[in-house]
Amino acid sequence: MNTTKLIGAALIILSLSLAYIGINKISDSTTQINFLGLKIDASNESGKQQGYIYIGAAILLFGGGIYTLKSKNQ
Repeated sequence: MNTTKLIGAALIILSLSLAYIGINKISDSTTQINFLGLKIDASNESGKQQGYIYIGAAILLFGGGIYTLKSKNQ
């Protein structure tokens, strides 16, 4: 197997794992509590921001992986 294709596949797998971590960080940072009929929204803004950074990095790595796999340099 060609080294560039192996690197491209590794980048795609890494991007999927980063996206999973980012989505979990965002969902863990937002919580709604029902207390005596009142909805209380508790959110952690820095946790959300970290989650969005992980997702942005995942998008970049995914694009890099696709570009590396499709490169004509074989």
